[in-house]
Amino acid sequence: MPSTLKDLGEFRLIDQLAKTVRMRPGVINGIGDDAAVLDIGHKDFLLLTTDMLVEGVHFLRNDPAIAIGHKAMACNLSDIAAMGGLPLFAVVSLGLVPALSVKFVQDLYKGMNRLAKRFHVAIVGGDTNRAQKVVINVGLLGKVEKNRVVTRSGAQKGDWIFLTGPLGRSLPSGRHLRFFPRVKEARFLVDHFQPNAMIDISDGLIADLGHILNKSGVGATLWEKFIPRTKGSSLSNAFYDGEDFELIFTLPEQKAKRLLARGPRRTMHFYPIGRIEGRPRQIFLFDRRGRKQSIDLKGFQHF
Repeated sequence: MPSTLKDLGEFRLIDQLAKTVRMRPGVINGIGDDAAVLDIGHKDFLLLTTDMLVEGVHFLRNDPAIAIGHKAMACNLSDIAAMGGLPLFAVVSLGLVPALSVKFVQDLYKGMNRLAKRFHVAIVGGDTNRAQKVVINVGLLGKVEKNRVVTRSGAQKGDWIFLTGPLGRSLPSGRHLRFFPRVKEARFLVDHFQPNAMIDISDGLIADLGHILNKSGVGATLWEKFIPRTKGSSLSNAFYDGEDFELIFTLPEQKAKRLLARGPRRTMHFYPIGRIEGRPRQIFLFDRRGRKQSIDLKGFQHF
């Protein structure tokens, strides 16, 4: 039995904690997805998500505070997008170092408010406290039609795997502070194609695709030549860097062909990168020479 968090790992810790919490009627989907799915007797499901950003892990003190605020809100918007939903209301809790300038905190809120306004989100409360490092925690409430919610657990053998954008080098390029959450793309997909499974990429393509495979009990084959990468990114960067916040989703073959037949749209792009296979929880890659190799299910972990 592991005795430290480092030995246990982030995802095994989450699995253990999930077994200790009490469920109640109305919880359609709890711990283990991008957002909780809650039924309160309305025509839509409620979506509830939260993300914590910690100085030195997700941003640096000398990063622009407006950009840090943007990221804090965008991470949560990306989670709502991954469920096929629309964001509604946010609360913001801050752990603040007393020596911080007032302008830094004002700029944090400026970054959050700018992005919240773009998605018609109202910040309705929160908390502040003293801390040794800057900590920003945003909780976001959203909604999704009951027949359109998408989880990690629905991928089926034969599905095509898609990405919404290129991957790699998000941190060194600074893109992790200015990415735009794919809410529009997600809503287009649930309106017209209803994906079987979807997740956003925070821990890396392989790790987050692995979450879909684990929840769905399937495997995957990827095609190296079709995996889009940002300028200067290697295949390893695309696989493991994380903080890209693009969406991975799966579609049955006929829907996938119909999506591709529409061609690229001016503001939305969808890249087919592989297929869902029957061999559980394994990822294989066909490289540019057509050679097949097994890929380790790994990515960023906090412990």
